Amino acid sequence: MKLRAAHFVDAQRLWARHMHMAKFGATPRGGVDRQALSAQDIQAQKVLLEWGSELGLVPATDAAGNLFLRLTGSEPEAAPVMTGSHMDSQPTGGKFDGIYGVLAGLEAMQAIHAAGIVPRRSIELVAWMNEEGSRFAPGMMGSSVFSGTTKLESILSVKDQRGVSVQQGLAEVLAALPSLPIWPLKRPVHAYIEAHIEQGPILERESCSIGVVSGIQGKRTFSVALQGEEAHAGTSRRCERKDALMAALQVVQALSALCNDAEDLVKFTVGRFQVKPNAPSVVPAQVEFSIDLRHPDSLVLQSLGDQIAPLCARNAGLCTATVRELSNARSLEFPQTMRDLIAGNAQTQSISCMEILSSAGHDARYMHTVCDSGMIFIPCAGGISHNEAESANEMDMANGARVLVETLLQLAAS
Repeated sequence: MKLRAAHFVDAQRLWARHMHMAKFGATPRGGVDRQALSAQDIQAQKVLLEWGSELGLVPATDAAGNLFLRLTGSEPEAAPVMTGSHMDSQPTGGKFDGIYGVLAGLEAMQAIHAAGIVPRRSIELVAWMNEEGSRFAPGMMGSSVFSGTTKLESILSVKDQRGVSVQQGLAEVLAALPSLPIWPLKRPVHAYIEAHIEQGPILERESCSIGVVSGIQGKRTFSVALQGEEAHAGTSRRCERKDALMAALQVVQALSALCNDAEDLVKFTVGRFQVKPNAPSVVPAQVEFSIDLRHPDSLVLQSLGDQIAPLCARNAGLCTATVRELSNARSLEFPQTMRDLIAGNAQTQSISCMEILSSAGHDARYMHTVCDSGMIFIPCAGGISHNEAESANEMDMANGARVLVETLLQLAAS
């Protein structure tokens, strides 16, 4: 009797690869700081290429810095099936966010190789560039450019806090990696499946191994700048000051009140706050802060987001408020056919599963505009993510890879 490809998923190998990848950007508290296009990101990409080479996978990149490994099918001209996620992390991130989808995809390819299966369609593993948006904002740059949603030129000039641009970072990565072919952007893709940790507590609470993701809630991000005027802390009268920090505090309080809903569905976050000149005896002249706004209902999200700019202007006092929208993504629902396929492959293997909405954004959001897409969630301890304490269970990780590999093979046969 021929064994299914899922039989060849090796839980210990998958875990060991995660621990190896966690060395690149390891933090003292056991987390990972692996920013997009950084030296640590380059190290991780080199190792992924080495592992892919051992399996005979074909490597490539594209103009947006996305990294690909292709398991060539019997009909290589057919549009491929794609899987993957991202390798970059938050500054105080964990060992599993993003990288699980990449390494589960690699494990699926290794299981297919071990089973001696040659799929009809090629299967491609992808590591998307800058999903997190931590070093370069906004996030999901690689997948949004690949999908054609964002123009390549619009991301190249984006700079990090040290003044390094995306274009410079891409050049550094390309120079550091082995010579790779450059594949075109927005090429045909048959289907896309992304595996990821849940980043929430539901699966763990329900003792369920697999989350069949129904969709992704909407998200809008903004950059707000309050411009005031520097003044002497000891001599300037408070009523005359153009204090950008005090103005920013008033604005944030007003925004918080706007987003306060009884059902607690609105997710409003100010995650970055920068004050200039940031000197003890100088009235702050400029404050810049970020807004991350999310809601499962696109109409509510649109309404709240549209109120941000006028609200900032009304509460800026003697300062000037400038609001710039960085991204605007509506809520989406994945095709029922993809959800049924994932659930069926879990049930066939007697792996518990349930439908679940993703409250976090993922690259699958943009691939959804290109082809039929879906997501597989696995539990993470306590629902903790974007945190050095982030953790996942070895068996859940392997079960996710087992469901993934069978789903990929069915899609590749279609």
